[in-house]
Amino acid sequence: MESARLITLYLLIIMLSGCTSTYYATNVDSLAAPDATQKNRYILLPGMEEVHEDDLQFMEFAKYVNKILQQKGFIKAPSSDSADIAIALSYSVGDPEFYNYSYTVPTWGQTGVAASNTVGTVSAFGNTATYSGTTTYTPTYGITGSQTHTGTDILYYRDVRLAAYDLTSYSESQPMRQVWISKAYSVGSSGDLRKVFPYILVSMKNLIATNSGKKIRVTLKENDKAVQELLTP
Repeated sequence: MESARLITLYLLIIMLSGCTSTYYATNVDSLAAPDATQKNRYILLPGMEEVHEDDLQFMEFAKYVNKILQQKGFIKAPSSDSADIAIALSYSVGDPEFYNYSYTVPTWGQTGVAASNTVGTVSAFGNTATYSGTTTYTPTYGITGSQTHTGTDILYYRDVRLAAYDLTSYSESQPMRQVWISKAYSVGSSGDLRKVFPYILVSMKNLIATNSGKKIRVTLKENDKAVQELLTP
C-alpha cells in the first residue's frame, strides 16, 4: 500500500537525519479538466458537512489556502454570483498508530596494523654492548561490526483536499461539475494538524489545478522558506 511506503520513507528519514532536522513528506495527487486554467475567480467553502464557514479551525486553514491560491493567480470573489468556481476544503487526521522499527549502525575501530617502525640506540661499555629501542605501530581503522537499534513510533495519517466545482454551469437540475481536485496526505509523528497543515499545503501548491499524472512525493524541511512565508501574517 502507498501509505505503507510512506511510513517506510518517514522512518528512513528519522534514521538518516538523527535529531538535527525534521522533515515533512507529503504525497500529492491532482486531476484537472481541460478548462481548469480558465476559471480563476473563486469562493472557498468547507468540504465537510459538520464544519461551517464560521468554524475557527476552518477560518485558520482558509487563511493559508487563500494565500496559496492568490500566489497561484486565483482571485477571491466577494460572492458566489461573481465567482467561476467554488473550492471545497477538506481535512482530517487519523487515530494514532504504533509501529516498531529497527536499524543497523556500523561500528568503527582498529582492524589491524599497517606498518611498524623501530628506533633504538646501541651503547658500548668495554667488551659489551646494549641496545635500547622503541617500536611504533601504525594501526588501520575500519568497520569492525554493527549494532542494531530498535524503537517504537507513534504515527498519524494526515489528509488535506481541495476540490473546485464549476459555478457558471450550475443549475438545480444537475450537480456541479468538478473542474479540478488536489488530494494530499502524509504520515508523521505529529497529530497536530494545525502544525502540519501549512507543510501539506505548500507541498500541494505547484500541483493545484493541474493534472499530475501520478502521485508526487514532496519533502520539506521544518525551516522551509515557503512555509515560513505562509505563516507570516
